[in-house]
Amino acid sequence: MSSGSIIHSGGCHCKKVRWQVEAPPSVVVWQCNCSNCSMRGNIHFIVPSSRFKLIGDSEQYLTTYTFGSHTAKHMFCKICGITSFYIPRSNPDGIAVTVKCVDDGTISNVEVKLFDGGNWEKSYEQSSIAALSKLDGETL
Repeated sequence: MSSGSIIHSGGCHCKKVRWQVEAPPSVVVWQCNCSNCSMRGNIHFIVPSSRFKLIGDSEQYLTTYTFGSHTAKHMFCKICGITSFYIPRSNPDGIAVTVKCVDDGTISNVEVKLFDGGNWEKSYEQSSIAALSKLDGETL
């Protein structure tokens, strides 16, 4: 585990999809205004894929939705419909964790940053979002 990180647990509403993620107790979350995130009210933080683990038989309850470039993989529970995590277009090597789907008690602070998904390419170039799915010490 990296220095300053802890294990957060979370999942969907019906608890069929459960996961653990290694991240700091204080997280930077992204509020995106793309058509999908704005409709769902999704606010998420991004971690490298290796710091995210599905628990138990969660995978059998997931289904995936893609659109546009088909790079993002919006995974949601087949039972309750909640997207508790997904693979974001900005970080196809990472996982975007929906902050409201983290179990209570482990997040101490949330800093919100805005991502202009309506102007995706420009916002991507101007932000440091791509670095968030890299392990410490990796180069971009």
